[in-house]
Amino acid sequence: MDKEKFLKKIKTELKISKNSENTIKSYMVSNRNFLDFINKNPDKVEEEDVKEYLAENLSDKSVSTTILFLSAIRYAYSNILDNDITKRIKRPKKSKKIPTVLTKKESKELISSCKREKSRLIVGLLYAAGLRVSELTNLKINHLNFNEKIGYVKQGKGRKDRIFNIPNFLYEDLKKIAEKNEDERNEYLFSGPNGKLSSRNIQKIVSNVAKKSNIDKNIHPHTLRHSFATHLLENGVDLRKIQELLGHADLSTTQLYAHVSTEELKKIKSPLDLEDE
Repeated sequence: MDKEKFLKKIKTELKISKNSENTIKSYMVSNRNFLDFINKNPDKVEEEDVKEYLAENLSDKSVSTTILFLSAIRYAYSNILDNDITKRIKRPKKSKKIPTVLTKKESKELISSCKREKSRLIVGLLYAAGLRVSELTNLKINHLNFNEKIGYVKQGKGRKDRIFNIPNFLYEDLKKIAEKNEDERNEYLFSGPNGKLSSRNIQKIVSNVAKKSNIDKNIHPHTLRHSFATHLLENGVDLRKIQELLGHADLSTTQLYAHVSTEELKKIKSPLDLEDE
């Protein structure tokens, strides 16, 4: 089987399995780059070829990049050739880094730093609903129920649907932009040149707002999601409820925020201090 036929089969399998556009794109790029580098027909590729590619191309890359590559190769060779050529290759372990989180005051400052109304709504909704960038770009007007003040994330990560609350401080302005776009026959809440804003557009907006603010932290869209979850925990919201709001498949992912929350740590007293009470 030649390279192009193999790649076409991978794409077909990914689509049949209902994988997201991002997954399809990432897996296709990984497999194409690998085959271009090895310069062999797919059915002639061996474990040593994978190791060579890893050593030459990914040794200085992040752990996540390596894991993604191995997942893409495993998927392709297991599904198309029934031969997992990665099964004996050890996956590197992800380091559990504590994410950057804004304080509640900094979150308000960031939102108020937005000069344009559209930017304020985007930054505000990323924070107040804990949305991923892809979830925001795919948010359609008919996903919002202004009467009940809730919105729906359709087919988020892991192809899961979930609800979020429309925050009071954004309610009226979100309703206005939704009505305006509906009148203009735009189906997405935040429209762009190709119908909707791209993930890159959102990242640029957050980056520009962060530069204008006086907050000395590395801020990106996911920082707002981390901050949303941490602040909910600090307000006493149960971890399982936060898990549902974030759309996490596993509670252990949500538990990261128990380590992030400095306010929660401050409440813990020394055992000897407790004896004095």
